Amino acid sequence: MTRRQSNNQWSGGIAAHPAPQKKFRVQKSAGKVLASIFWDQDCILLIDYLQNGQTINSEYYSSLLVQLKDILKEKRRGKVTKGVLFLHDNAPAHRALATQKKLAYLGFQCLDHPRYSPDMAPSDYHLFPGLKKQLRGRYFSSDTEVITAAETWLDEQPSEFF
Repeated sequence: MTRRQSNNQWSGGIAAHPAPQKKFRVQKSAGKVLASIFWDQDCILLIDYLQNGQTINSEYYSSLLVQLKDILKEKRRGKVTKGVLFLHDNAPAHRALATQKKLAYLGFQCLDHPRYSPDMAPSDYHLFPGLKKQLRGRYFSSDTEVITAAETWLDEQPSEFF
């Protein structure tokens, strides 16, 4: 045994030369999937999955807001007569001037994000922890499997959850 090998192994106590530690090989799981989830007090309204290699900028986010407005017209027919109160976090794409103009154009009234919690939105402490707990420790061979598992969990939540 070389000096380097002996330094890498514990050599005191009862066992003078214990067996080398086993190396575990980790199977590579699917990559990360970024989802933009829009929800209200009743259910999930819109989920959009960012394609690999893309980033969320104000143009992309504004297009999601237009989709959300169309979904609200369809799903909340007659309920959205006074406008929409909208809460999102302080991400750069959300604070961009182009995004703010789009929100005003769509008739969304933005609620101020709570002070002293710049990165905390209701999704961060209510929606995502349960979803993470459901997905933790599972192996997914593709992004599609991750998306399916996430959507299954979200669909199983009762309306009281939201």
